[in-house]
Amino acid sequence: QVQLVESGGGLAQPGGSLKLSCAASGSIFSLYVMAWYRQAPGKQRDLVAQIHTSGITVHADSVKGRFTISRDNAKNTIYLQMNSLKPEDTAIYYCNAALMGKDYWGQGTQVTVSS
Repeated sequence: QVQLVESGGGLAQPGGSLKLSCAASGSIFSLYVMAWYRQAPGKQRDLVAQIHTSGITVHADSVKGRFTISRDNAKNTIYLQMNSLKPEDTAIYYCNAALMGKDYWGQGTQVTVSS
């Protein structure tokens, strides 16, 4: 069982930056594929970025060059650095951990981009 706690959401202006964090419980954090998803009102939950145990990352086309996912296995934490934010980035952002066919989710953190 893994518990995930997101933080760092809030209000940002277009062109601004935010950094999300996701802290995970458990002693085998380094074995999990970790990811950030987001869900805007009335839309499905979509993958934003994923980081594998090897450190290899995948970013959605919509955020490439603006968002960066990273992980610190010593702190059982992943991050999402979000730069050049756009109003369409407004959504609830969820942290996800996956291992051997099991998925775990955080409670989500709201990101609002508005002037």
